[in-house]
Amino acid sequence: MDWDKLRIFHAVASAGSFTHAGDQLGLSQSAISRQIRALEDSLNVPLFHRHARGLVLTEQGELLFTTAHDVLGRLAMTEARLSDSKERPSGQLKITTTMTFGSVWIAPRLAEFCNLYPDVTVQLMLEDRELDLSMREADVAIRMWKPTQPDLIQRKLLTVHNHLYAAPEYLRKRGTPQSIEDLHQHRLVVYNDDAPSNIVGSNWLVELASARRRDFAPILKVNNLFAIMQAVESGLGIASLPDYAVQGNSRIVRILPEVDGPAYETYFVYPEELRHSKRIAVFRDFMVRKVGEWRF
Repeated sequence: MDWDKLRIFHAVASAGSFTHAGDQLGLSQSAISRQIRALEDSLNVPLFHRHARGLVLTEQGELLFTTAHDVLGRLAMTEARLSDSKERPSGQLKITTTMTFGSVWIAPRLAEFCNLYPDVTVQLMLEDRELDLSMREADVAIRMWKPTQPDLIQRKLLTVHNHLYAAPEYLRKRGTPQSIEDLHQHRLVVYNDDAPSNIVGSNWLVELASARRRDFAPILKVNNLFAIMQAVESGLGIASLPDYAVQGNSRIVRILPEVDGPAYETYFVYPEELRHSKRIAVFRDFMVRKVGEWRF
């Protein structure tokens, strides 16, 4: 069986379409389609049902996908172990975390890490969804929720606290609320209706305002925390933000200091197979040290 075709088949089955798989692999849709057709011809079985809305695996395709997923995952882990057989930490380190935490807190600290470990090449992937660590979509995840994947090593990294924030420009124009009851007179920026359910109390501000005014209507709903922060910074309104995202930012100030939002734990997570990885060990220790230096 052609391993290159197997890799392409796995990407198509995971993505659900030739187009999305092509984007991931850097290949054209026609090239992907030809490879899948050649694989089906060599096995003499159909692997996909082709529909206008996408691709669905056949029974034979499901069997091949299960095997391919296992084999490719084991190969990726073996590659990682071989990279870590050297004395100095080296090789690629793929880190995934949320858009806001990665942009605001991790990215500014990567220069120091890269200077300490010049042989480690960092790839920072900012996603508000869970990447599959068992398939080496990433080596390390920093999650704002307790991990759900099995066979992962997890370590609590920090506790994230949420409070209410606004821009000084907004407060000059519309005044500073003195109590929770004043919030209904202000413009509020909140998550939209598909707020991330894996983050505890992500839309607590909506619940707070709705409890005091049934016809409460926010000025803006957004599905991304980083965008909410940008909207607040521009002077649009008041929002709930994690403290780490705004510390040191003079364009955003905390209001109603007596009002505490929900707190949740953040986890440093990596696969059991990479327990002895030097790259992960030095990055874990670096993160723990940086958290210890920073007051959240």
